[in-house]
Amino acid sequence: MFIQTEQTPNPSTLKFLPGRVVMEKGTLDFAGSDTATSSPLAKRLFAVEGVERVFFGADFVTVTKAADMDWQVLKPSILGGIMEHYTSGEPIVVAGSTEAGAPGAAVEDDEIVAQIKDLLETRVRPAVAQDGGDIVFQDFRDGIVYLHMQGSCSGCPSSTATLKMGIENLLKHYVPEVVEVQAVQ
Repeated sequence: MFIQTEQTPNPSTLKFLPGRVVMEKGTLDFAGSDTATSSPLAKRLFAVEGVERVFFGADFVTVTKAADMDWQVLKPSILGGIMEHYTSGEPIVVAGSTEAGAPGAAVEDDEIVAQIKDLLETRVRPAVAQDGGDIVFQDFRDGIVYLHMQGSCSGCPSSTATLKMGIENLLKHYVPEVVEVQAVQ
C-alpha cells in the first residue's frame, strides 16, 4: 500500500491519501481522542503522541499535530497507523455509531438557505477538500451565514482570509441577502 501525503495551507496539518475510499458519504471530524470512540482508525491515529485532531474526507485523512511536534517524527507513525488499519480489515467507523458529518440539512430549507447550501456544496467544499478540510453550513440568521470549519481549515492561519475574502464574497455575489459570513466552533 502506498500512501501519498500533501501539505495543506495549515502548517500543523498534513493530508494523507491512502489511495482508497475513506468515507463513502460525508465527512467526520474528531477534535480529540475522546471523540474517536466510533472509529478504529481515529483511535489508532490518536495513539500517536502529538496527534491533536483527525478528519476523514472522501479519499483522504487529515491529521493535525501539536505545535511542539515535528512532522519528521510523527509522519512515519501516522503512515504506519493508516497502513495497519487498512490491512486489519476493520471499518473506518463502527456501523451505526456515528453518522457522517454531511452538510446540515433542515427538514425544509427556505429558498435562500437552499441556495447558500448549493453554492457551498458545488463551489466551496470541493476546493476546501483539496486542502484537506471541509466547511459545513450551520445556520443563516439576520443576513449572517454561520459555517463550521473542519480538518485543515480548523485553526488554519489563512482560514479567516478564505472565509472573508473567498466564501463571503462568493455568497454575497450570488445571494444578496447575505451580509456576512462567520466561523463557529
